[in-house]
Amino acid sequence: MENFTTNYFSSDFTLGILGGGQLGKMLLYETRKYDIRTKVLDPSSEAPSRIACNEFVQGNLLDYQTVYQFGKNVNTLTIEIENVNVQALEQLEKEGIVVFPSARNLKIIQNKGRQKLFYQNNNIPTATFSLFSSKEDFKKSLEKKEITLPLVWKSAQFGYDGNGVKIVRKYEDLEQLPDVECIVEQLVDFKNELAVIVARNPKGETVTYPVVEMEFHPEANQVEYVLCPARIDKKIAEKAEKIALQVAQALEHIGLLAVEMFQTQTDDILVNEIAPRPHNSGHFSIEGSYTNQFEQHLRSILNLPLGSTQNKAAAVMVNLVGEEGYFGDVVYQNIEKIMAIKGVTPHIYGKRETRPFRKMGHVTIIHSELKEARQIAQQVKQLIKVRSK
Repeated sequence: MENFTTNYFSSDFTLGILGGGQLGKMLLYETRKYDIRTKVLDPSSEAPSRIACNEFVQGNLLDYQTVYQFGKNVNTLTIEIENVNVQALEQLEKEGIVVFPSARNLKIIQNKGRQKLFYQNNNIPTATFSLFSSKEDFKKSLEKKEITLPLVWKSAQFGYDGNGVKIVRKYEDLEQLPDVECIVEQLVDFKNELAVIVARNPKGETVTYPVVEMEFHPEANQVEYVLCPARIDKKIAEKAEKIALQVAQALEHIGLLAVEMFQTQTDDILVNEIAPRPHNSGHFSIEGSYTNQFEQHLRSILNLPLGSTQNKAAAVMVNLVGEEGYFGDVVYQNIEKIMAIKGVTPHIYGKRETRPFRKMGHVTIIHSELKEARQIAQQVKQLIKVRSK
């Protein structure tokens, strides 16, 4: 039997997690399963993770001193959100704290401009793009016809769940854009939006989950459904997995890496963006896979053997988001009706306040047939309503 240098289980070893949202909460299900001691930092006293960790610290994730002091008292540090103080992580790494994903990778991924340049420098296929330091520069480039409409505008930093992304079809659309550093991409004519989750441990072992297909909400630019396996040709799936592995290896990434991609009309695969952590596109794995993404993230960062990524069944995930026009204390209408349907499991994140399009939970539908699972997902979507009292 191989000896691991660290005893993580039922010991004083402490895993620090930066961020205490729903991803942290779901990661903590797994640390509790293994009796791994945890400490969480989050700015909100109402953070979903606060009830499930051994120690909760309230504090600013972007403040150097807060992150540094927090990290000094843990053995291994990981994240559930990218927007954290990287300088503090660099210092902690120098002092011997294990930080996964690394400060170097977070620095690249935090900024969409740096992310795109990384793809370019490593021959990773991605949409053609231009970088601009301000709105003024972007306007000038349009006026000179160096770039042409329609375009996709993305804020270089702090975008999430469709925030910080706008499609610019006409010149007037520029008015609504903030004056920030941005990237502008050609509008990709795609057949499908796909994602592959890769796990890699310090030994260099890698596994990929089956390719998933994402269906988006037209207005909110948020994922409505995630289908696993994706309804695509085997050759396309193999190409997507190969590119996702290429990204993880080029980064020398440790932990989970979610790679979001476009399948173009000509069946090219282009990397859109990446997330160095458990991801919305992997939630299906809690009910659908032999090893869910959260357990896999733990196995990766702790250099444990990686688990099987095989599907137990076909799975569809539905995001539960706050309905338009509703603000305040949340009520999940008809939740008991969806729970009466075979193979349906709701996950409620623990956010008390709802607002339009806020992610409040998700529902997984498991079935032996993907087509059936997708039909039940539609039924679930129509039945359950996230409203306020």
